[in-house]
Amino acid sequence: MNEAILKMLEKYECRSLEDYVRALREILQEIALLGLWRSKFFDKAAFYGGTALRILYGLDRFSEDLDFSLLLPTEGFDISGYAAAVEKEILSFGFDIHFEPHAKTAQSPAQSSFLKASTLKQLMVIEASNEVIQRVHRNQVIKIKLEVDTDPPPMFNTHTRYLLQPIPFAVRVYMLPDLLAGKMHALLCRRWKNRVKGRDWYDLVWYAAHHPELNLSHLEQRMRQSGDWLEDTSLTRESFNERIKQVISELNIDQARKEVEPFVKDPASLSVWSLEFFYDIAERIKPV
Repeated sequence: MNEAILKMLEKYECRSLEDYVRALREILQEIALLGLWRSKFFDKAAFYGGTALRILYGLDRFSEDLDFSLLLPTEGFDISGYAAAVEKEILSFGFDIHFEPHAKTAQSPAQSSFLKASTLKQLMVIEASNEVIQRVHRNQVIKIKLEVDTDPPPMFNTHTRYLLQPIPFAVRVYMLPDLLAGKMHALLCRRWKNRVKGRDWYDLVWYAAHHPELNLSHLEQRMRQSGDWLEDTSLTRESFNERIKQVISELNIDQARKEVEPFVKDPASLSVWSLEFFYDIAERIKPV
């Protein structure tokens, strides 16, 4: 096994197949970021979303996708232009993965692609135990979605954070108040019909405990872009508070808890969840 990969794997306590797959996914995510950095992707774009929060800020839940935003709206941007750099980087560490563009089926500023690989082959690269490998179906695939917002709403800020593994490199990322604005937009405006995204609510608790400052101006711009704020006046703290309380009042706690359980190490930490709990969490958010 590559020595740098061995060092990365030491961060995890891998016992079960699920442990190994989670560790493998995060290692591949970080190598993909390295490939994007080498190809100057972060001159044009910034990392955001749940995986950015986990990798660069220490969120204590696992996350699946790599989400990015261009710094300025850009028609014709093509993430496939970075495929070769990402594949080359991942290959250099002994993994076998391919970049697969995703055909758009509707008008959307989001452009998606996938990194796909045989789970069995990659687990062999990190020398998972025979007991674990025997549990993997030979056709099982590990898939990492890369999504780029090519028409980002304004009023956000970015800065540079550094990763030291597999080698030291830099990643441009949204600042925390702007990340929280994106998360809050998902909570207030995401249209999942009857599906509840418990991961969003888990992240909200993390923000309230660690970084509760919310960029209200960026949240307003996101809501205007999605058609969820059509007023002539600006989004105020009072309007925000009313909206978040309304959303909480409609939250199905059991569904939220069930959705996020596979992504957290200690599901017992979710036992405190209730409507009263989230009303309290919402009061801790600090619009700025």
